[in-house]
Amino acid sequence: MLEDASANPNDLQSYWLPFTPNRSFKERPRLLVKGEGMYYWDKAGRKILDAISGLWCVNAGHAQKSIVAAIQAQAAELDYAPSFHFAHPKVVTLAARLTALAPKGLENVFFCNSGSEAADTAMKIARGYFSAKGQGGRYQFVSRARSYHGVNFGGMSLGGLPNNLKGFGPLVPGTEHRLPLPYDPARDRYSKGEPEGGAGYADALETICAEQGADTIAAVIVEPMTGSGGVFASPKAYLPRLREICDRHGILLIFDEVITGFGRLGHAFAAERYGVVPDMITFAKGVTNGAVPMGGVLVKKEIYDAFVPDSDYAIDIFHGYTYTGHPLAAAAGIATLDLYRDEGLFERGLKLEPVFADAMLSLKGAPHVVDIRSVGLAAAIEMEPIPGAAGKRGYDALQRAFFDENMVVRISGDTIVLIPALIATDTEIARMTDGVRAVLNRLD
Repeated sequence: MLEDASANPNDLQSYWLPFTPNRSFKERPRLLVKGEGMYYWDKAGRKILDAISGLWCVNAGHAQKSIVAAIQAQAAELDYAPSFHFAHPKVVTLAARLTALAPKGLENVFFCNSGSEAADTAMKIARGYFSAKGQGGRYQFVSRARSYHGVNFGGMSLGGLPNNLKGFGPLVPGTEHRLPLPYDPARDRYSKGEPEGGAGYADALETICAEQGADTIAAVIVEPMTGSGGVFASPKAYLPRLREICDRHGILLIFDEVITGFGRLGHAFAAERYGVVPDMITFAKGVTNGAVPMGGVLVKKEIYDAFVPDSDYAIDIFHGYTYTGHPLAAAAGIATLDLYRDEGLFERGLKLEPVFADAMLSLKGAPHVVDIRSVGLAAAIEMEPIPGAAGKRGYDALQRAFFDENMVVRISGDTIVLIPALIATDTEIARMTDGVRAVLNRLD
């Protein structure tokens, strides 16, 4: 007999929250019950400014009517279809739409359900590609310090955030090699957009190739902009140099665009902003405006072709998920791409970028602030940690923003991160700035 929990629907003890101090949360919960546009509401009816686009994902704002209608219609028509040996029309359409948006040469897409799955999928594709080419000795990956590639074992092993690795090892073999974060605090503090230069940071890949043997490396994976690690833009010469070195040694270059895709940096993909075409792009989050989970990997045609078997009954790739290309996610994705196009939201984000950057840099000199970094519609306000209590000032800022300033912010350690949706107004940007300033003035 199923037990009815409706007698106590607000019992928080059963729920184990991710990336959250659970005990503190359950003592003073932050429960959101409604979203629309740039705002959330709580149970008491308090209107709360969403300053982080959900979680880097609600790029067009909450409860967009066209996306809601598409999901509702799809659920009524076809709620689920298997992706092994079958497909449905909307996932075919979405694949074509995405490859049309992607940089030239990335002509195929493999769908999954999240950025974490996309990272692991890209790793498997990279290894499988070289195995198919008779280069199975290429099994290693190079990633970057302060990077985030999800929480599944592959992406976690590639990640450069120590707390995400601690306690979960050993790592996937061949994932230990890190490029330095391309950031010079002496030169780049309080920066807008991309710093100059940066090629020397990419040259560290040559050292890894010399030490490990370039013919053992399958791929280099980087975020065009470090997101969860604290908003660090790639310097202007960095990604072109990485592309050049990878080409020289026959190494695949993967851009993790789970955060940077779909307008965050003013373009469909950051690859367009930086003028560099990778061999694969991982995506998620903004592809459905956060409404239904979906992720994927865009790949160059030559990679796809390497998996094509000789016989017409043989399987190409032994990989996939029950919910790959889910009908509701595909419908949400098509409606989301329509909305981005029809409302000109990528262009709007690019136009809003300097307004947002100036607002963020106005916080220079506020209490505790030691650095501010802004690129696209993302900014990090880094605070000096409390001695012996790293992360406490950041968590206090999150609490004060929510309860005192009616605002949802993101924290990364002792760094406040703001990620406005592409529909944000100048007034809402100003309110974010004023809210963070008020929080900083109240922190110990």
